Formats: sequence, C-alpha cells, structure tokens
Amino acid sequence: MEYKRFNHKLILRVFKGEEILQTIDKVCHQESINLATITGLGAANRISVGLYNAEKKNYHQKKFEGVFEITNITGNVSQMNESLYLHVHITFSNEELCAFGGHLNEAWISGTAEIILDIIEGSSNRFEDDDTGLNLLCWDK
Repeated sequence: MEYKRFNHKLILRVFKGEEILQTIDKVCHQESINLATITGLGAANRISVGLYNAEKKNYHQKKFEGVFEITNITGNVSQMNESLYLHVHITFSNEELCAFGGHLNEAWISGTAEIILDIIEGSSNRFEDDDTGLNLLCWDK
C-alpha cells in the first residue's frame, strides 16, 4: 500500500494481495485518524460480506471467490471501547455484471484498489444498542 495526504484527505493505493480493511486500519493507526469517511473502488478476487437480520440480531455471512469489480466502497472510521472501529459496505459485480453487496468483512485485492479517507476533525464513539443489537454512533454532549 502507498498513500499520500492532501490536507484532510488521504488517497490510498492498495496493492494486489492486500486486504482492504487491514490496509485502512493500518493507515488510520499510522496517521492517528479517529474519525473519517471512506470511499473507494477497485478489483478483488475474494470478498466476504454480511447482511444484518434485525429480528434475529445477527449477521448472515457469504463468501465470494472469482473475478470481481468493486464498484463502490463506502463507510466510516470511528471509535468503540477506545479502539478503532471501521464500518464499511461494498458493492461489487462479477463477470456476468451481476451486482452484490453488503457489510464488508474482507476483500482481497486482485489488481488494485483506490481508497479515499476524508478526515473529520473530532471523534465519535459507538455503543452497543440493546434494542437493535447494532453498534451505533454517539457523540459527547
């Protein structure tokens, strides 16, 4: 991975064989990023996504292997229990141009990925919401 900072934005180039979330996590730690938005695109050969079932309060996970075009990565960086927390979704298509998407668990790059981190001044935490079972954003009042 290589990246360059432009004021409050970082542009990352993720290399073949690297995993996107691990790469974003590494850069956030190196640059002391606590709050940011994430956007990106690229190509991958192994992707794992989840879908949250609000009634059962759990994720259904599905793994994909093959040739995939990442058409969109979107998400954010925050904190939970004093640790970095990445919340990222992905949309990708296969060779038949059928699109899939969900909560990103992992994506291994087959060519390259281009990720932009838009840093936000400040911080935001998360808490586990008993009603939904989700880790929700919260702010100091």
